[in-house]
Amino acid sequence: MFDLQGKVAIVTGGNGGIGLGMARGLADAGARVVVAARNEEKSKAAVSDLQARGSDSFAIAVDVTNEQAVEALMTETVERCGRLDILVNNAGTNIRKLPQELNLDEWQHVMDTNLTSAFLCSRSAYPHLKHAGRGKIINIGSMLSIFGASFAAAYGASKGGIVQLTKSLATAWAVDNIQVNGVLPGWIDTDLTLQARQQIPGLHDRVLSRTPAARWGVIDDFAGVAVFLASSASDFITGAAIPVDGGYSVLI
Repeated sequence: MFDLQGKVAIVTGGNGGIGLGMARGLADAGARVVVAARNEEKSKAAVSDLQARGSDSFAIAVDVTNEQAVEALMTETVERCGRLDILVNNAGTNIRKLPQELNLDEWQHVMDTNLTSAFLCSRSAYPHLKHAGRGKIINIGSMLSIFGASFAAAYGASKGGIVQLTKSLATAWAVDNIQVNGVLPGWIDTDLTLQARQQIPGLHDRVLSRTPAARWGVIDDFAGVAVFLASSASDFITGAAIPVDGGYSVLI
């Protein structure tokens, strides 16, 4: 039930971090993975990684905040692969400032990259998933979908929105046999959180003390949940938001 042979998956922001961890899991399960991201050099390296795992993967350069570019992404994928089965909305960014210091352009940039892109990609993928008779969408939220942080007003709002968008899409498209679920990463060792550790004194130690697993996550921790939510194993699960956080969100 975890076999993804013959399936085609788009992973936005799949050239690094959590997106690459998920792409590896999907590739290992047999999926053909399309890496959708802006940085072509990083995407080239990611595709080499996935091809070494046996996946006939390729990259498409795309700005997922641009409506026309997203439509072109879906069209090219289906033209080259003949189908689309799985969409992972992973593209994201953050600007760490107190809310009173955020300007409107910064707020809008975070919201567009994290939330609007997930809407655009999901909406554009929908007719292709419906045509296939089934589909899976995985949206990447955050611990800040649940908790608040003084330095992450825009990021937290966008990731809270991801959870509600997930629920809305799940209820709208269940009739089409499309399951839409969210993943809420805890503190994961990525380039993005490396910046956070540099900018926020004491963050590293606070994360370790709060996490029952007593470690930061790594990107390969997301391979399993990606395969589960992309496969028939999760056919009766939709609208869920699953923490992958080493227990961070359940510790009092």
